[in-house]
Amino acid sequence: MLDRASTFAHPKLLELLQTRFVPVAIDQAYERRQKDAKGEFYRRFAGQGPRKDFRGTTQGFYVTTAGGELLLYNNNRHPSKVARLVGDALQRFEGDAEKREPAAPIADGKPDPRWNPGPPDGGFVVRVHTKVLGGYPEPKNDWDRILQSALGRDNLWVTRAEHAALVAGDLPKSLLVRLARFHLVDNTRGEPPMWREDELHALEVGREDERISGTVRLATKDGARTFDAAVLGFVSIEEDRLTRFDLVAEGRFAGEGRYTRGAPPGHFPLAVSFTLADGTDLADAVPPQGSRGWLDGYLK
Repeated sequence: MLDRASTFAHPKLLELLQTRFVPVAIDQAYERRQKDAKGEFYRRFAGQGPRKDFRGTTQGFYVTTAGGELLLYNNNRHPSKVARLVGDALQRFEGDAEKREPAAPIADGKPDPRWNPGPPDGGFVVRVHTKVLGGYPEPKNDWDRILQSALGRDNLWVTRAEHAALVAGDLPKSLLVRLARFHLVDNTRGEPPMWREDELHALEVGREDERISGTVRLATKDGARTFDAAVLGFVSIEEDRLTRFDLVAEGRFAGEGRYTRGAPPGHFPLAVSFTLADGTDLADAVPPQGSRGWLDGYLK
């Protein structure tokens, strides 16, 4: 979401991507590990860049030919710089076009199941959005302004058994624990640390008919990161099927993670919203961040 408001808001870069390239957004943590045709193609061009050790992150912007020839690697978000570098890569591609052999097709093959997870059969997907509601100091520049107004986006996956329990009028604890540990996080400025089991200190949330309400308290052992939130939500059931799942957790958050630096000082207001996905957004198919590499642990 940050890149959409900064790097990919640059007019020249947008025009290039819309008219001369095939833009693809992926999670490199999946791609570099996949033992299938998709992963092999990614490693083919990413291995030509400076981040060749696929045991660690290969994060960045890549420009590659259809045959896997790397034309550009960059891990700088500055809009003008990225636009210039992408333009330079296009010029190199066009300059060598007559010398380049046609790209061979890539066989589909069987996707690596561990790194191509799908939502649970019989369950459903919930869109999750996070927003810091205040507490930041006055922004010093455009980047500060973008950072302070950013939204976090994730998906919550719900299992078949939990879906059935909701339809039956229950509120499964497994769903509440997953929601708290993996989604009541501040992911507005980057990839957040998830909460451990022993950091969930209170989960007093109940259901009366279609109404869900209660409180949650999360805190690290040293108290450096905490979240005390009130929860309010509503579900609707029609013909033994859940048709509505709307919930908001709002409260006071404190602290930051290794990749979420720049949080407001002290305790600041944070809200996390949950809304039933309908599958119309491509992002609805993206696995939850907390499930990366251990789906069974996320869904337990």
